[in-house]
Amino acid sequence: MNGKKGSIRIDICLKPKDVVPEDAKKPISEEGLSPRKWLHDVWDFARQDTNRVTFALKVGLACLLVSLLILFRAPYDIFGANIIWSILTVAIMFEYTVGATFNRGFNRAVGSVFAGVFAVVVIQVAMSSGHIAEPYIIGFSIFLIGAVTSFMKLWPSLVPYEYGFRVILFTYCLIIVSGYRMGNPIRTAMDRLYSIAIGALIAVLVNVFICPIWAGEQLHRELVNSFNSLADSLEECVKKYLSDDGSEHPEFSKTVMDNFPDEPAFRKCRATLNSSAKFDSLANSAKWEPPHGRFKHFFYPWAEYVKVGNVLRHCAYEVMALHGCVHSEIQAPYNLRCAFKSEILDATKQAAELLRSLAKDLNNMKWSLQTSLLKHVHVSTERLQHSIDLHSYLFTASQEDNYARPQLKISRVVSFKNQSGEPESKTTENTTQMAMEVESYHEMMKRQQRKLHSWPSREVDDFEDDENVVSDLIPRMRALESTTALSLATFTSLLIEFVARLDHLVEAAEKLATMARFKQQTAN
Repeated sequence: MNGKKGSIRIDICLKPKDVVPEDAKKPISEEGLSPRKWLHDVWDFARQDTNRVTFALKVGLACLLVSLLILFRAPYDIFGANIIWSILTVAIMFEYTVGATFNRGFNRAVGSVFAGVFAVVVIQVAMSSGHIAEPYIIGFSIFLIGAVTSFMKLWPSLVPYEYGFRVILFTYCLIIVSGYRMGNPIRTAMDRLYSIAIGALIAVLVNVFICPIWAGEQLHRELVNSFNSLADSLEECVKKYLSDDGSEHPEFSKTVMDNFPDEPAFRKCRATLNSSAKFDSLANSAKWEPPHGRFKHFFYPWAEYVKVGNVLRHCAYEVMALHGCVHSEIQAPYNLRCAFKSEILDATKQAAELLRSLAKDLNNMKWSLQTSLLKHVHVSTERLQHSIDLHSYLFTASQEDNYARPQLKISRVVSFKNQSGEPESKTTENTTQMAMEVESYHEMMKRQQRKLHSWPSREVDDFEDDENVVSDLIPRMRALESTTALSLATFTSLLIEFVARLDHLVEAAEKLATMARFKQQTAN
């Protein structure tokens, strides 16, 4: 209260984090809006894919050619103002790839013909019904066409022809309304159909015969790049996991916002996971393309490319899971990871080599049986699995489990020595001494693992002597300490699962090679 009746003053105290930072008050730098930077970005964008420049020049050429029909007097005298529809057709129909242009051209042609014929029929019926009923019949037909086409384009099996239904709607409305006001609707409809045909022909000829961009070639190249990206991402992920000693842990939220700048292959792998819509679009466009280049026979199995891409993404999910283990808050001790380093690297190397071999075969359109490489992958994975089974006691924090395997090995030594005829007392004494040495060694290794950048960072044994710690918390803390070692088991199991999924990938690639008639060659 400030002393005046009915007035209230509220003091709001801003916390330091609520204060607007100084950087936010500064205006946007002029460097971000400078023409030089903008031109540099445009140049980099064009260099990434030169087909973008080619496509832009082709569209400009097609628009120029169709505009000559208006600039010259003779074509304009024949078609009149309806020739503008040819320019509209080129602008709408011209697509990036040849297959997409054929697809859109088909929808455009069928939709225009259907709309033109139906408009002529409705106009004849309306004109024969008299001047009073004519506008009502035309209005009802427009409502009917709009409702039916809008409903049919939502039908699941008719979704690929959605553009055709749109063409039917706006072509019918424009023809019937303009014909009703301008008179002679049949002549108007025919002139517009001729103009649409001229524009479609020019768009197809320019797109096919001048630096064509084939959707099939792009789909083939995208699939090969996805194989290589997955192999690079797998090796990068495993290498980072085994080389990270925990000494440097940048803030995770900042790393995510920066899109993992130190892991370029990971971004490519993520692009592979998000490529489903792109593969489907390219495959649908490639179906409309005639035989060309290396794809010289009709009914090429473009759908198999999509299936191989689906299996490849199924494998990429495991790589993303491995990437999640790399950036997990709970990490196994560094020396424990090094204990299985050779087996993990061997399995990774063999899996990446298989992926690159598949990519090479697809790129060259030649096929060789991958049985030898697949066998090497399985052998390296079995070696990793055997090593994990043999040293499974390292993944638990229980002392009984830690000593089980060493005692088992010692008992085998004792039985061997007894068979050699040595005295029982001497054997028992040697066994006891050896057991004590093994136990002390494993206890030392166990303590050392806890000290090397593991989570939690403080040893549980340090809390046992602390009187302030409740005794019930010790077992729970032991469980959390065991989780650090189990994170390594999670990583290795994901790697083994990735190798298991490679079998399905090889089968899908082999089916594609058979249906696409790849050349058979003998594997080296």
